[in-house]
Amino acid sequence: MAVKWLRRWVPGIDTALGYRRAWLLPDLRAGAVLTAMLIPVGIGYAEVAGLPPAAGLYATIIPLAAYAVFGPSRVLVLGPDSALAPIIAAVIVPLSIGNDGRAVALAGVLAIMVGVILLVGGVLRLGFVTDLLSKPIRVGYLNALALLVIVSQLPAFLGFSIESESPVGDAVSIFSGILGGRTNPIALLFGLGSLGLIVLFSRGRTRIPGVLVAVVLATVLTVLLGLQDVVRVVGALPKGLPAPALGGLGWADVAALIAPALGIALIAFADTAVLSRTFAARRGENVNGSQEMAAIGVSNIAAGLLGGFPISASSSRTPVAEKAGSRTQLTGVVGAVLILVFMLLAPDVTRYLPAATIAAVVMVAAAGLIDVKALVALVRMNKVDAGLSIAAFLGVLVVGVIEGIAVAIALSLGAFVSHAWRPYRAELGRIRGLRGYHDLSRHPEGERLPGVVIVRFDAPLFFANGGIFDDYVRATVTAAGSGVRTVILAAEPITDIDTTAVDELLELDDFLASRGITLVFAEMKGPVKDHLRAYGLNGRFPPERFADTVGAAVDAATGTLRGDLDGTQWDEEA
Repeated sequence: MAVKWLRRWVPGIDTALGYRRAWLLPDLRAGAVLTAMLIPVGIGYAEVAGLPPAAGLYATIIPLAAYAVFGPSRVLVLGPDSALAPIIAAVIVPLSIGNDGRAVALAGVLAIMVGVILLVGGVLRLGFVTDLLSKPIRVGYLNALALLVIVSQLPAFLGFSIESESPVGDAVSIFSGILGGRTNPIALLFGLGSLGLIVLFSRGRTRIPGVLVAVVLATVLTVLLGLQDVVRVVGALPKGLPAPALGGLGWADVAALIAPALGIALIAFADTAVLSRTFAARRGENVNGSQEMAAIGVSNIAAGLLGGFPISASSSRTPVAEKAGSRTQLTGVVGAVLILVFMLLAPDVTRYLPAATIAAVVMVAAAGLIDVKALVALVRMNKVDAGLSIAAFLGVLVVGVIEGIAVAIALSLGAFVSHAWRPYRAELGRIRGLRGYHDLSRHPEGERLPGVVIVRFDAPLFFANGGIFDDYVRATVTAAGSGVRTVILAAEPITDIDTTAVDELLELDDFLASRGITLVFAEMKGPVKDHLRAYGLNGRFPPERFADTVGAAVDAATGTLRGDLDGTQWDEEA
């Protein structure tokens, strides 16, 4: 039992035991290729998060190693992410006030808290909470986060700096800097050149990452032309291994990080879960969501303990690993080792790496979050979903990153309540020669049955919509005129009923009974019948008030069988 449990929660054991010699060379090659992207992206996202460059590399090395042991996906690449970096900055920058040591400590504690939340969530199988972020909401806030990241990199791309205020304030400062002639032409050339190379290589068939070409070429040019004093550079990295950096904080700091940690945990797992399922399906594998959540949690805890910050799966680096031929998590381990070797043997190289090139790397990666096609599709398919997506987008930009996430979650919950509160409802009728009973609003040729009204309510009955259900049935019966003797509720879409809705149902039954009308339930699900029995309504609604099908209920109410169906067919759209 213990061995089974261990192998379940430590998938790296199975990978190691089943490792094939044929996978070694592809994993080594993919790890080397991946490293070329991990270093500049890690440095870039550390800057976006308001942290020293080394923190970005620590937040890459440690999670890759931890996920290789605990992660269920064989190809997923973890590390700093464009969706999390601006959130981290929004949290720690106001609390650290320019103190790098304090910022790193805050980021480490934040990562540990995010990790604990995810680990507990994974153990308790709480992966369903990611459903709080519906697709329209995710499209909106990711588009906004991408825009924030790109705007944050424009000053470095143009060769000057600004004091960060707000998205609008930053945009104004950048525009003022351009008009004021603060742009550094050489930095801009580095930025544009790097941007062009990355895009050019990404569209080609070569396996050489454009990021590697841009970074190497920019560094070489800086050295050869002696431009390290002309353009802003990243600066040398500290020479050493990842180490704890959590000193100088108090419980007040921890309390201030609770709400942001919850938001970051939700986003980190939502993005990771989607990416993990996508790549697992592509490779014919299965990934357990709870294991994934726990693995991301352990990786965040490890990163926070050793100088890193919150991380998630990367939608830009994972495809690079897959394209380079990655077979297992060894690819990530190779990448982590190579980054560590780089930091130990060549930390001074980044002394000549232009910040404009790093800005270009981050801007291209962030641009991958932008999904205009999805927004256009939402506008075309569902105006309400499109409105929710735009509202989430504006929420992040206007009220702030953390507050924007709260807005996005509130919008998702609001959309759910709205759909359940005012669901689709229909009166059903008969179309001669066509099997079944169909929505009269969609089939004008349909007709009511004499003395019978058939209604359908496409949602669970609960406190918020019980009154709407009651009003709808009464209005439909009134519109049908006199002579109605039976109301048939096509109850299959009703999956639940709460006590408030039961009271509304009883009032409706009393109203109908006072007019000599019998309420009959057709196709009601067993669990809903169980609820009615639990509420003590067996006497009120005896077995003869329930029918297996709408057709059976109609036959019983009319006392005749349909005679218009010989040689007819089913309608595909009820």
